[in-house]
Amino acid sequence: MSNQTVETVETVDIDRRGLMLVLSSPSGAGKTTISRAMLEDDDRLSMSVSATTRAPRPGEVDGKDYYFMEPVEFNLLVNRDELLEHAKVFSNYYGTPSEPVREALANGNDILFDIDWQGTQQLAQKSGDDLVSIFVLPPSTKALEKRLKSRAQDSDEVVAERMSKASEEISHWAEYDYVVVNDDVDRCIQEVKAILQAERVRRIRRTGLLTFVDALREGY
Repeated sequence: MSNQTVETVETVDIDRRGLMLVLSSPSGAGKTTISRAMLEDDDRLSMSVSATTRAPRPGEVDGKDYYFMEPVEFNLLVNRDELLEHAKVFSNYYGTPSEPVREALANGNDILFDIDWQGTQQLAQKSGDDLVSIFVLPPSTKALEKRLKSRAQDSDEVVAERMSKASEEISHWAEYDYVVVNDDVDRCIQEVKAILQAERVRRIRRTGLLTFVDALREGY
C-alpha cells in the first residue's frame, strides 16, 4: 500500500473589476452566433440588454432580448443621460441603459455587447479601460451576402440595404482593439474566448492584486 501523500492545490480567487466586451461586425458576419456560444459556455458573462424603438421579431421577449419602447420613451432616456451609448440604425434607435452595466462591472461581472461602430465609439468615450472591443470580419463579400439571404429574416430589399452598408461598417475595423475573421466559426469563437480570458487577468482589472501581493511579501 502506497504511503504517498496527495498534495492539495490551493486555489486563489483575486477580486477584479468586470469588463465590457464589444463584438461588432456588418450584419451577417456572425457576431450573434459567436455571442451565443460565448454566453452558453461562460457563466461569468452576460448579455447587455439594449433599449430599442424597433418592433419585436418573432420569438423576442421584452426585457430579455431588448427593452422595446416608443420613440418618446427612448428620447427621455437620452435626455436624462441614462444611456451609455445610442444610435440610429436602419430607421430605428438602439441604446444601452447605464445603471445595470455599471453595477455588474463593480461586482466583477462581464457584460457582452452586440453593437455597431457608432455605439462602440460612444462606449469608448465613457468607459475607458473597462472596454475591450473586437471587430468580426466576413471571409468575403459573397459569403456575407449568402449568410444574409440564408437567414430568411429579411426581405430582398432589406438584404440589399444591409449589403450597401457593409463597406462603411467594415471601414471602422481599425478603431477596435482586436480583429478576427469568421471563416471558421468554431475557430473564431475560440479566438474570442482567448481574448476575453487574457483581458480578464490584466493587472489594471485585478483590484485585489495589491492586497494579495502584500500578503505574499508578508509571508502569508
